[in-house]
Amino acid sequence: MSDTFDVPRVRSDSTSTMESQSTSSRMILRERLAQLLVCLEDLSSDDEANEEVSRTLDEAFYLCGKYTNRESFRLHMVTWNVGSAEPPADVRSLLHLDSQQATDLYVIGLQEVNANPVRYISDLISEDSWSHLLMDTLAPMGYIKVTSVRMQGLLLILFAKQVHLPFIRDIQSTYTRTGLFGYWGNKGGVSVRFSFYGHMLCFLNCHLAAHMNYALQRMDEFEYILDMQDFDMYNTPQVLDHKVVFWFGDLNFRIADHGMHFLRSSINNGRFNLLWNRDQLTMMKKKEAILQEFEEGLLCFKPTYKFDRFSETYDTSGKKRKPAWTDRILWRIKPKAIDTEDENRSTTSSADDDEYPIKVTQGTYTCDVSYGVSDHKPVIGTFNLEMRKKVETPLVTLTVEGRWSADEDATFTYTILENFESSTWDWIGLYKIGFKSASDYSTFAWVKDDEIAANGEVVTVQMSKSELPLLAGDYVLGYYSTNMQTLIAFSPTFQILESQQAVMEGLVPENINGHEK
Repeated sequence: MSDTFDVPRVRSDSTSTMESQSTSSRMILRERLAQLLVCLEDLSSDDEANEEVSRTLDEAFYLCGKYTNRESFRLHMVTWNVGSAEPPADVRSLLHLDSQQATDLYVIGLQEVNANPVRYISDLISEDSWSHLLMDTLAPMGYIKVTSVRMQGLLLILFAKQVHLPFIRDIQSTYTRTGLFGYWGNKGGVSVRFSFYGHMLCFLNCHLAAHMNYALQRMDEFEYILDMQDFDMYNTPQVLDHKVVFWFGDLNFRIADHGMHFLRSSINNGRFNLLWNRDQLTMMKKKEAILQEFEEGLLCFKPTYKFDRFSETYDTSGKKRKPAWTDRILWRIKPKAIDTEDENRSTTSSADDDEYPIKVTQGTYTCDVSYGVSDHKPVIGTFNLEMRKKVETPLVTLTVEGRWSADEDATFTYTILENFESSTWDWIGLYKIGFKSASDYSTFAWVKDDEIAANGEVVTVQMSKSELPLLAGDYVLGYYSTNMQTLIAFSPTFQILESQQAVMEGLVPENINGHEK
């Protein structure tokens, strides 16, 4: 059972105001609108005056449009130092799959995944055991693995509902080693960045230097990671260029000064606030400018390190490590650009933020002490991302033609709606509903192989009946972009019918006059 406390929801946004100010502003606005109605009645028939008022009203409607038509997307994040352990049998509670609130995105960051040489090579060939478990758990719920990045024991995985995949674009990942002076990847950071309905998001999973006395080294490593991580994107070449950044992982900051007795007494009595002012990350935020740009929810849960495995008891070994909130989730919304005289430093992000603001509201920030495979407990953070979609049109449409079964060749069409970096190496996969990732297809067909299709051109493709499933099931077609490294379009769900060959081979019972033979 997870430790959950009722705490205020934490919200940050690029146009935030206090609630009382907002209410006062609405009252004033209503009064002004009432005055405007009276004024319009008295307005002369002067065409110039009418046109000027009309232009002003157009500007008002434009402003209203910027703050309406906003949608909220739920993000579920997990960070867990798994201590080289194999995954538990069930992670449903970790992912809150029984929650009534539907999640749109899952971002899972793990540290110390088993990375001995033989195991690491095996994981590179297929998938590691943690990824398998997460995919097996989430796929039946309609979540698809979008991408992942691994550096030795560090692993970052992104899952999304199928409906969002066509609008998750420009995916890139990178990693930075900080272990052994930058030559070893047992410590460092891995990141994934992408555009979500046109908004640039970046997730950075870190495992920083351990031990109480290395707080300054942890800061140096964080800044080094930020400096070293580059993306091949003209508008977001570095981590902090993104509109929203989530920084999480085993950051390894400790609780300074307090003795073991005071620590455990405060924890056992649920008086976590007594420990906040000696939390090293909290102290660092007071003097490090870069940390002041990041926000974090209240630490109203037990310190997540160090536990005896398979228990809720803090370290009883000879080392008797002091409990600490080593595992954290923070976020940052890009500050508005400051005008400078240096033309090279000018950006358009300020105007973009004004027209397409984004709000981040944290719903849950807790740990789940029921998991015991590691000496760390997993930390869970849920967020609502409120935004106006900047992109709403898929790049490609897919249309299934006629009835499909393995008794005859099948036909479908695709049409490119918008320019993108298409390739003759793109392909269209046939996916059974509940598929795990882009590679989990039943069969596939190459796109037009002699030349890249033009915008608006309807391209017809056939799939051989010998490649189609023999048994009935619900499927979708998915267009995979080789250059974008993701599925960018799906057909509506359709059914493949049972084939006569399946009956002949005894895969399904033969039905004669309504009776199974």
